[in-house]
Amino acid sequence: MSEIHSTNNLTKKAGLYFQNNVLSSWNKTIKALKSAEIILQQAADLSLVDACAESIIAKVLHNPRLLGEPMRNVTTTDDDSENDENAYKSNVKRRLFVHDWKSEDLTLLSIALYEPIIRAMVHREVPLEYVASSLFQYLSKWVFLDTKREDDDPSTYERNSQRVIIEAVERLLPQKRGLIPSSLLSKMLQSAIILDAHTECKSGLETRIGKQLDQATVKDLLIPAQGYAKEEQYDTESVKRILKNFYSNYTSTDISGLVVVAELVDDFLAEVSSDIDLKLNTFLSLAELSQAATGGTNRNSDGMYRAIDIYLDKHRYLTDWEREEVCRVLDCSKMSPEACEHAAKNEKLPVRVTVQILFSVQLKLKDNVTKRIQRGPDNRLLKLEEDEEDAKGTSNSEEATMKAEMEKMGNKVLELEKECHMMRREIQRGSYQHKIQKEKTSMWKEMKRKIGCMTSLQETNCHVKKKKVHPR
Repeated sequence: MSEIHSTNNLTKKAGLYFQNNVLSSWNKTIKALKSAEIILQQAADLSLVDACAESIIAKVLHNPRLLGEPMRNVTTTDDDSENDENAYKSNVKRRLFVHDWKSEDLTLLSIALYEPIIRAMVHREVPLEYVASSLFQYLSKWVFLDTKREDDDPSTYERNSQRVIIEAVERLLPQKRGLIPSSLLSKMLQSAIILDAHTECKSGLETRIGKQLDQATVKDLLIPAQGYAKEEQYDTESVKRILKNFYSNYTSTDISGLVVVAELVDDFLAEVSSDIDLKLNTFLSLAELSQAATGGTNRNSDGMYRAIDIYLDKHRYLTDWEREEVCRVLDCSKMSPEACEHAAKNEKLPVRVTVQILFSVQLKLKDNVTKRIQRGPDNRLLKLEEDEEDAKGTSNSEEATMKAEMEKMGNKVLELEKECHMMRREIQRGSYQHKIQKEKTSMWKEMKRKIGCMTSLQETNCHVKKKKVHPR
């Protein structure tokens, strides 16, 4: 059938037909590759596979939109998965203007053909945002299970195939920060954990999430724990590794990224603190990772206080020492007035922490008095002697009033400390419980009466409002 036997033979005719009618069409080229999968070795020996791959790459280099529209790196706060999916879908308008467009695309190919073609595209410098779009489409088709299949139990063969696919796609993922949304990377990581993918695959996804953690949301970190022996609701060990990756790769001199991640961890802790199985050491290790990176900033501690309050409320069985350990990560000096007010009436907090918060409030009050004495209403120093004389009487009066208030607060704090000391002594003598039953008076109510903290408001409701409420 070759030209050696006679001219214009079948081999030449087949080659010309393949060149002019198959390779010239995007759809026909993909269909030809798909058909060749059952005789892949023979097709490769005839160079048909290489010809199809080269044709596809050339077309993509000319028009990268054949791979799909780039993904939008969106950050959502609502549970709107439909909008998330739409953000990653290719533009429908593309189909109206691309010649010979149908539904056929590279997702039809097996991973054995898809992986080398994508790798060649990256080597030939196809724009990475279009490569990432194609990778997401491939995962959506072969790995990510839609709602209709969630209840199905995939066979061992299917699970192995999906594991091979997600490991291959992870190897193909571009390293560029922010190119792939954190929500998609989180979805890939959860699938890799479920499919028991290789450690290198899961570690690679955690590293990618860590590099752009300041673009993530709490929802992206809520990775369900897997396995029969799971002790906690969420995979907190994975979150720790993601945090460490972020800190180790953060090289910017701008601390805003660190502050954003610290607030993200606070919100994450508030979400997972309601898990009754969340261990004390796990809570503390996550909190310490957050605090260590932003210790020198002016970020307030309201988020951490909220997480601690929820954790203490859901873990009432903690001992006094354990409650002290939980509160060890709280910086009382950086709490807002609203948080301090709530903490002063919070029965779940250890006495020492309550006293520390009251001292912090007293110091802030003293600092405010000093500033008001030194500065006028327009924040300028009082320079004129006439103004000093006129304001002298008023300032002295205000100073005296504020000093009286500080002394009163100081006396209350000292009285509270004395009461705490007496209680400890009574506990050591073993008579404290008997005294409580006899007096029929709550220890906390008595102390709060002495420091003027009695209120008709419900004491268990936290008044620390959050700007954003992340979905569970």
